[in-house]
Parts: sequence; C-alpha cells; structure tokens
Amino acid sequence: MLGVLMREPIGCPCQGRSEPRQVSLWAKASDSKSAGPDLPGMFWSERVPEPEVLAAEENVDFRIHVENQTRARDDVSRKQLRLYQLYSRTSGKHIQVLGRRISARGEDGDKYAQLLVETDTFGSQVRIKGKETEFYLCMNRKGKLVGKPDGTSKECVFIEKVLENNYTALMSAKYSGWYVGFTKKGRPRKGPKTRENQQDVHFMKRYPKGQAELQKPFKYTTVTKRSRRIRPTHPG
Repeated sequence: MLGVLMREPIGCPCQGRSEPRQVSLWAKASDSKSAGPDLPGMFWSERVPEPEVLAAEENVDFRIHVENQTRARDDVSRKQLRLYQLYSRTSGKHIQVLGRRISARGEDGDKYAQLLVETDTFGSQVRIKGKETEFYLCMNRKGKLVGKPDGTSKECVFIEKVLENNYTALMSAKYSGWYVGFTKKGRPRKGPKTRENQQDVHFMKRYPKGQAELQKPFKYTTVTKRSRRIRPTHPG
C-alpha cells in the first residue's frame, strides 16, 4: 500500500478566495472498484481536520491583569484632585508632609496632614502632595519615604489598593512590593521591610474637619417612563 499526501485548493464561497485543503491519496492494488478516474488502482479519501476545542481555564487570577493595567499611564482620562487625610492604623495619627521629612504624627485637622491627591490614571495611580508645603510624598531607591518639590518622577507615584478590611495600602509604582508604612511612633518604614498584610501599611481616608471634598459629587437625574398621552375626546 502506497500513501501520498497532496494539497488541493478548494474554493470558499463565503469569502470569495481559495484556501488549500489536505487530501490523502492512497494506492491499493487489490481494490479496483474504488479506483480513481485517472490513476488505476487508486482511490481518493479526504482527511477532514478535527475541530479545535478551546477549554476554558478555571481559577483564573485576575489580580495580575489588574496590576498590569494599573501600572500603565493614562493621559486620556480626566485627572481628579481630592483633599483628604491618611490615618495610620499603627500610629493612630495622620501622615504629615513636613517638607523633605515624612511622618505619621499629625492630629486631625493639622495643616501638614492635609494632602492633595491627584489621580494619575483612572483612579488607581496617585500622586500625593502636602497642601501646606507643596512637597510630594516619594519613595527613593533605598525604600525611604522622602518629600520632593517636583513630583514628576515615578518615585512619587503610588498604586492605591483597597484591602479586604476596607483599609487602603499604597504601593510604589516604581518599586513593586514596596509600600508606604509607619511604625507605632509614626516613623517611616523602609519599603523592602513592608508587606501588604502588615498593619503598618494600612491607612484610612479622612476628610479634614470642616472641609468638604474638592471634587464635586455627581448629580443623578431621575428618568421615568414616559406615559402615553391621552387625547381628549370631543362629543359628536
């Protein structure tokens, strides 16, 4: 028995172009009834490819995809500016931007604890600036929290993460896995020594006393189903 593999063009009526299909030509001397018209002792058999089955993956972790998307810069969306305080879970005080020095010893309503937070993307990457000093909260290559007058560097960009306990964690956008954290005495912790599950990196957003958020809330318009107008009937 002799096997020959050929490729024969077949027309596709739906697309108007020809695509090759795979055809098997097998020689069998003992079977003359199924012989082809051109070659004696041959018969044609078309090998149809089996359809490809795509199996859905289970237990897909979308957190990796979300983190990759939030690291991308977004220059299209409108940037939002918010004013609030960051309450430290460990020190029981608020983050202060004291020029180049950073601490978490601010009382509620302290002028150095009022932070202007600008969203760098669609609500994920933020830049934090002290309202009083106009210095930005940044993390250098050693993992130390410092204040800088210019916040254009990626060291001054942080990724907001809302945790399961409703606290917020701030991870450096440049140094992945390094978080903003403070000790019980309000001293900054270095980034390499921080983890997401540590209480040192957990914060709560609070508005200053007597001040509202700079961003105005959205106003919703109630839309009701339009009723069919009934024309008055005039007596004949």
